[in-house]
Amino acid sequence: MTAAPNARRAAVLGSPIAHSLSPALHRAAYRAMGLTGWTYGRFEVDEEELPGFVAGLGPNWAGLSLTMPLKRAIIPLLDGLSTTAASVEAVNTVVRAPDGRLLGDNTDIPGLVEALREHGVTRVPAAAVLGAGATASSALAALAQICDGEVTAYVRSPGRAAEMRGWGERLGVAVRTEDWSLAHRALDAPLVVATTPAGAADELAAAVPGAPGTLFDVLYDPWPTPLAAAWTRRGGEVIGGLDLLVHQAVLQVEAMTGLAPAPLKEMREAGLAALAAR
Repeated sequence: MTAAPNARRAAVLGSPIAHSLSPALHRAAYRAMGLTGWTYGRFEVDEEELPGFVAGLGPNWAGLSLTMPLKRAIIPLLDGLSTTAASVEAVNTVVRAPDGRLLGDNTDIPGLVEALREHGVTRVPAAAVLGAGATASSALAALAQICDGEVTAYVRSPGRAAEMRGWGERLGVAVRTEDWSLAHRALDAPLVVATTPAGAADELAAAVPGAPGTLFDVLYDPWPTPLAAAWTRRGGEVIGGLDLLVHQAVLQVEAMTGLAPAPLKEMREAGLAALAAR
C-alpha cells in the first residue's frame, strides 16, 4: 500500500453542497490507491465566505474541488491558472504546489472530452448546446477539440447569447445562437450537450426525434432526466452527468495526489452506489 507521508486534506466547496457526490468518488480513489492518510470533506461555502476559507487553508491541504457558485469567484484568490482554466475563466480544481502556491485548473473540459471518447464520440460534424452558464462555456471548450462545424447554442436572453458568441470567438469554435423558444431544433443535432439546471429542459422530452444522435446531459440526480429517458426510448446514445463527474474527478485525484492512474472503475462504482442510496 502507498501511505501518504503526512495526513493530507482535500474537500469540495459550494452552495448548495449536500448533494455532491465528490466525497464518495475521491474517498473511493483513496481507498483503492492505499492513501490511508488522506481525507476528503464537503463544506457549504458561498462567494462571501470563500476568501476566509481559502485564507485558513493550512499546509496539509492538498487541494479543493469547486462547484457553483465558486468556479469564477475563486480566481482572484489564486496564485496562478492553467491555460485550460484561463480559457473559460472557470476553475473547478485547486492544487497546492510544492512551493505552497494555490494553482487553479479546470478538469471539466478534459473530463467532457474523455466521457465522450468513452462512448465512442471522438469527432462530430456539428453540435448544439442547451444553456449558457459556466458549464456551457466548458462544453464549448471541449467541442472546440472535437467539432468540425458549427455549434448552435440555445439561450434565454440576448445577454447570454452575446456571452456564448464571445466564448466561441475566444475558444476558436463557430457559435451561432438561437432563442430558447426554438430549443426543440437542437434535438436534430448529431451531438446535444444539455447544461441547463434540473427541470429546465424537461419540456423538450416530447420533441425528441425518431432517430436521435448523442445526448450529453450533465445532470446526474435525479437520473434519468425526462429528456434522457425519452432519448433512450428513441434509441439514441445518452451520456450522463455521472460520466462527466467521474472523469473530471479522476483528473482531480491525479492532480492532488501526484499519482496516476486514478481508479476510474472504483470511482464510478462508488458514484453509482451513492446515487442508489438516495
